[in-house]
Amino acid sequence: MRKQNYLNNKDMLKEIHKSKLSFCSVIDDDYTRFDVIVEDIEHVKNKEIIQLAKENRAAQLSNQAYEDAYWTWHGDTSRKTSQKPKQINYKIDPDTIDEQDLIFRLMTFEHVPLEPGRKSKPKTTADHHAKCNFPPFKHFAYKDGELTEVVRSHWEGGFDNGKFNVGHGAVSNNLAKMFIKLCERYSMRSNWRGYTYVDEMRSHALLQLSQIGLQFNELKSQNPFAYYTAAVTNSFTRVLNLEKRNQNIRDDLLQEAGQMPSFTRQIEHEMAERAKWDEAADKERKEHGFNV
Repeated sequence: MRKQNYLNNKDMLKEIHKSKLSFCSVIDDDYTRFDVIVEDIEHVKNKEIIQLAKENRAAQLSNQAYEDAYWTWHGDTSRKTSQKPKQINYKIDPDTIDEQDLIFRLMTFEHVPLEPGRKSKPKTTADHHAKCNFPPFKHFAYKDGELTEVVRSHWEGGFDNGKFNVGHGAVSNNLAKMFIKLCERYSMRSNWRGYTYVDEMRSHALLQLSQIGLQFNELKSQNPFAYYTAAVTNSFTRVLNLEKRNQNIRDDLLQEAGQMPSFTRQIEHEMAERAKWDEAADKERKEHGFNV
């Protein structure tokens, strides 16, 4: 049995894409995929962009063909090791991909309504428009030889008679399970699992992932695992700092009332006193000419 990571970027990207599509208006399911991401519609005429799209499409088809062949071989009870499919045998030449079959994702706020005043000091294009739960986009494909819009994010209904909507989609069940698993596995690390409030850390991290999970931008990175891990780390650290601040306040109140503070405060006090004693002892040795 092949070793599998508990989470990997390939599966996460697939679920992110699936979740984002639930917020989109789609002409046909054949156009839900994309081969390259551009920031300007004029870039689709660029030869380098077209070649990159062909290479990406060829890689997608190659991987799909290999996976289909592998699982067919794996499911055969009489399989032989010598008959195991090799990925090189399913490699597809990018030059064989027809340019008319390519699908382009355009990152744009063109269809997102303006919302003046949403930000007191707008700095980016997004600040001038209605708030979206992920960067808006459109898909373009060739239909009858013309580049045509085939997918629109944050949209409900037809392109001509529909409306902007950010609430009709949802995060996929598999992506939600990935968020839960990531928080659980991260909380088991040695530097976190000893805290009594680790459950609260997990809850805050899960809430954070549910809010920013789809904000991952495939144009900037293909590593959602690192993006989500950084968000979880920040959430855990935020809860830790909050709990430490609350603990210091409780200890101050207990000491003012003449009560015993927390064990942590006692240890810190003991270490501080020991450091003072060591410093005084070193100073006395130097005064008497002893080597420290």
